[in-house]
Amino acid sequence: MRSSTLRGILRYLRPYSFFLVCTVLLALVNVAGSLAVPYLAGRGVDCILGRGEVDYPALYRIFCAIAVCIAVSAAAQWLMSLSNNRIAYHVLADIRTDAFRKIEVLPLKYLDARAFGETASTVITDAEQFSEGLLLGFTQLFTGAATILGVLVILFVMRWEIALVVLFVTPLSLFAAKFISSRTYRMFREQSDVRAEQTAFIDEMVGNLKVVKAFCHERENEETFDEINARLKRCSLKAVFFSSTTNPATRFVNAVAYALVALSGALLVLTGGAFTVGNLSSALSYASQYSKPFNEITEVIAEFQNALACAARLFALIGEESEPSDGGNVPLGKVRGEVELSHVDFSYTPEKKLIEDLSFKAPAGKRIAIVGPTGCGKTTLINLLMRFYDVNGGSVTVDGKDVRAVTRRSLRENYGMVLQETWLKTATVRENLCMGRPSASEEEMIAAAKAAHAHHFIMRLPKGYDTVLGDEGALSQGQKQLLCIARVMLLRPPMLILDEATSNIDTRTELKVQDAFAKLMEGRTCFIVAHRLSTIENADLILVMKEGAIIEQGTHSDLLARRGFYYELYNAQFAE
Repeated sequence: MRSSTLRGILRYLRPYSFFLVCTVLLALVNVAGSLAVPYLAGRGVDCILGRGEVDYPALYRIFCAIAVCIAVSAAAQWLMSLSNNRIAYHVLADIRTDAFRKIEVLPLKYLDARAFGETASTVITDAEQFSEGLLLGFTQLFTGAATILGVLVILFVMRWEIALVVLFVTPLSLFAAKFISSRTYRMFREQSDVRAEQTAFIDEMVGNLKVVKAFCHERENEETFDEINARLKRCSLKAVFFSSTTNPATRFVNAVAYALVALSGALLVLTGGAFTVGNLSSALSYASQYSKPFNEITEVIAEFQNALACAARLFALIGEESEPSDGGNVPLGKVRGEVELSHVDFSYTPEKKLIEDLSFKAPAGKRIAIVGPTGCGKTTLINLLMRFYDVNGGSVTVDGKDVRAVTRRSLRENYGMVLQETWLKTATVRENLCMGRPSASEEEMIAAAKAAHAHHFIMRLPKGYDTVLGDEGALSQGQKQLLCIARVMLLRPPMLILDEATSNIDTRTELKVQDAFAKLMEGRTCFIVAHRLSTIENADLILVMKEGAIIEQGTHSDLLARRGFYYELYNAQFAE
């Protein structure tokens, strides 16, 4: 899992190779400047031989050199931060773009099987956590690696005994960091999963707060939230605590290394060899600088492990199987609207059968009503007509063309759809009405709004058709549904799907809208899903569904005369 995640990160870093190279070079410059300072400081110490024996010209030159090194190192660090920022935030933008595009091509079965908040948490929160860990990790990684290598080279040049002392304790520090970091990844992955579950729960509760309050379900929701929050607290504390032990462990090892360097260096000075007090001062500084990268790297291990866990969730989303491609399919073109289902089998899950051997034919320009009890497969039938799902067996054809052989876009462009659940995007009324037909003229848009009896309340809005919709309280459910109806009336497609399209509209307005629908449906193939049977009495064909099968079909009068299941449904609604 971690190796595949790292490969995914490298794939996103590849377009920014130039900035990666710049980061490496600037890290080298930064480290070279910082490593030169202890050496120069040691030279300065050796310029002070005793009372009255100070080489001031040499000290002046050394101080100037130290100032230049510090300035160069600071400038390189600033430029490296700019380069890192560009890498991190561009990679973040690329990953979020890919994740969003993946969501648009995911099959609906993926989204139907997961809470919306969980997917949103992956694209927003996990991406942010990944970016922060990546930015911090790159900064520490390059400077730390360069510092470690640079210190070792300098110490070997100065005195190989000191370098061996430092190298002797290095494996202990690496072992402590490796031992702890290998276990924190799993903990941070669990934290990321629970955080996504919490986000999904909050999204669900906030989105349905009216229902929660109506059923006095606040206490139960609080208990559920407290349980999820407690799990998040436990796994977060465990991950942070376990990862935080890395730093003190490596600091202890590095303190031991510092003490050994001081002891061995002092002995070398006392032997009276070429190793001077200034060299010892430099060696101690280098010992501190050598241990500092280990401390800094271990400090970001927690962030980096968290970033890897978040990246794994992002790559899992991006790597999900997309909808089957339309490659090779042909556009549907202009259609008459003759729709036929032949021996269709379909189920959302293999172990639970839903539709089996379903067949019917909808002649062009006819109104087909679909009725039946809840869960009988009415909405599923609409999903198959629109090719939101593909059939498991049999075929769905439009004008004799199998819908699997035509492009999804051309198929859906020939349908107009009004659902019971309204959807309007955060945009102006004008943009919402013209969503399916951006080239529509002002006159056509207003005519469609008038036909749907929406014009009068649109004009009462603060800016009329230019009012931005977004506030949940700005429009009632009925008004939103009228806008959705006007949107379809402006589109004027050859085929219509109306799924309880007037369920949120008052009776008086419904009669007017039904009249507008009657005009819109003339010459168009219409599929009407209805629970109120009074709205489909004039349908050319009524399909009565039960448990995924069509058990009766015919006109309203024919079905009543048979005194079958439809007769029972009708009488149940209109019984005295």
